[in-house]
Amino acid sequence: MKRILSALLLSMSFAAPATAENIPIKFTLDWKIQGVHGWFYLAKEKGYFAEEGLDVTIDQGEGSAATVSRIMSGAYDAGFGDMNAIIQNASGASADAPVMVYQIYNQPPFAVLTKADGPVTSLKALEGLTVGAPPGSASTKLFPALAQAAGLDMSKIEMLSVKSSLQEQLLIQGDVDASLVFNVTSYLNILGQGLDPDVDFKWYPYGESGLDIYSNGVMVSRKLYDENPDAVKGLVSAIAKAMADVIADPQEAIDIIVATEPLSNGELELKRLEFAMQNLIYSDESKANGIGAVDPERLARSIAVIAELYDLPDAPEPADVFSDAFLPPMELRMF
Repeated sequence: MKRILSALLLSMSFAAPATAENIPIKFTLDWKIQGVHGWFYLAKEKGYFAEEGLDVTIDQGEGSAATVSRIMSGAYDAGFGDMNAIIQNASGASADAPVMVYQIYNQPPFAVLTKADGPVTSLKALEGLTVGAPPGSASTKLFPALAQAAGLDMSKIEMLSVKSSLQEQLLIQGDVDASLVFNVTSYLNILGQGLDPDVDFKWYPYGESGLDIYSNGVMVSRKLYDENPDAVKGLVSAIAKAMADVIADPQEAIDIIVATEPLSNGELELKRLEFAMQNLIYSDESKANGIGAVDPERLARSIAVIAELYDLPDAPEPADVFSDAFLPPMELRMF
């Protein structure tokens, strides 16, 4: 009898708190499963979502901007995607545009990539040279804004349309002098080709080169935001707990990624995760305000940049695209 009672008490201690309903949430990533998605899978594996009364299904994505489209279509309730895509859609369809509730990438992952021994010694040196630009990519779409901020004459730069999968190869072969890349992807692609991304190449991050914008974070549908704020709060809290775990032990995130996607290269994905944490998540701003928050004045400047770049009919207000109402306490968002 004692054994039965002990077993019952043990099972109760690990059970999720009783909830009125186990709310289903469909969550879309921005791309295929990678190390930078570890906190989402960890939140599910460790029961953090369940503790909040949430039944979260995580699917792979088709791009940061596509996350917004998927949510606006009603196919998904939440996802990991690009703040700038929210800004674009909030202008013309504010009633349907998602709301960012937990900003993860404090710095944008877009960069101009060049060879260390190549002709590019500064962004200004791009004039007269050839730049590989994948059509439709955010790095390509945002380049004119970067050029304006950096004082570049776009008419003096030859923009060559290239496949994103060939960007690094074309640069290495000398077919282009620079490439417009998504740095957390290119960093791993370079490692995969047996080169050192920190020694053999130079990086000109958009954020450090004059384009002060935000990027990926957790966004939710307007319907979920309006009708079930407790679910939004629980979603953010669970992800924040998992992110704190990842900060304490990055390998834990990689273990769950490899378990979820056995074809993943754990060693490379750990490097990707560490690169993202150091270059996209950690910053003076996130150190001061905590992971997940934004600076309202910086967000307003970001909105102005995107509104001008895409010729938006009306620029949304910061409150239309981001809410800090669901952020957990600062101690859970520090690093």
